[in-house]
Amino acid sequence: MTITHLVTHSGGFHADELLSSVILTRLYPEATLLRSRDAQWITPGAGRIIYDVGRDYDAEALIFDHHQRPGPLREDGQPFSSFGLIWQHYGRDYLRSFDLPDADLEDIHRSFDQGFVLPVDLIDNGALEPSVAGQLAGMTLPVLLETLKPVFDERGEGADDRAFMAALPVARAFVEAAIKGKAAKRRAESMVMQAIEAAGSGRVLELPTGMPFRSAVEKAGADHLLFVVHPRGDDWALTTIRKSGDSFEARADLPEAWAGLTDAELEAASGVPGAKFCHNARFIAVAATREAALRMAELAVAEAS
Repeated sequence: MTITHLVTHSGGFHADELLSSVILTRLYPEATLLRSRDAQWITPGAGRIIYDVGRDYDAEALIFDHHQRPGPLREDGQPFSSFGLIWQHYGRDYLRSFDLPDADLEDIHRSFDQGFVLPVDLIDNGALEPSVAGQLAGMTLPVLLETLKPVFDERGEGADDRAFMAALPVARAFVEAAIKGKAAKRRAESMVMQAIEAAGSGRVLELPTGMPFRSAVEKAGADHLLFVVHPRGDDWALTTIRKSGDSFEARADLPEAWAGLTDAELEAASGVPGAKFCHNARFIAVAATREAALRMAELAVAEAS
């Protein structure tokens, strides 16, 4: 069947149908995106996908709403929003449109679902309060996307539709960045694994370039590693390794005597020619050469031991 129309509701918008539109407009770029509550459009028909409206969920009829009672639930009992339903049925095709390796597809699909889609589902259904983010509550993606709606006194004819279409590329940028980031982590993993093998029992991991490394370090069980060294433009970086993805606490910090120093002051404090910078929080330092970075790493390991 040729899809000619992507139909969601008119009026104000939320993150779930906006993000659903990101997925569907990539898969069906020639289809017309229509925002309507007219019965003739929100009733299943040939050539249309209906989502976040219509009060029914029937994948065969291509209608994906969640506002009816009872609403559709995940296998674990958590509620779907329209985004979760669209991701469940179209997410794999969406990922294939990026030419991702087949071997990575299921892992990326699951990871994106749990880390990106599920929070949107829960917030949209009132099963998760943005306030759990504390002072960052106003910075969550669903809240930020909804700030793109027209304000109360800018609601002339077509204002909601114009705002929706203006918000769509913003939402698209977040989704595509998340997918590309997850794909990059998968590509980096094999490179990091090779570097871990090369490091042996050493405490410093040297990488050929800056890349995501923590998940591979954890998967390899390389608990002995304390620091990472890699080129960064014309310089070399020395970074710490976090204990977990949910914490800024590192396995070991860089030496306290280096904190906040640059250039000659850092060279004097470290005794390493070519030392250029150490962050005040002691999670990253920069050196002019590989040799200088490795020497700084050696000193940091000695202090941490």
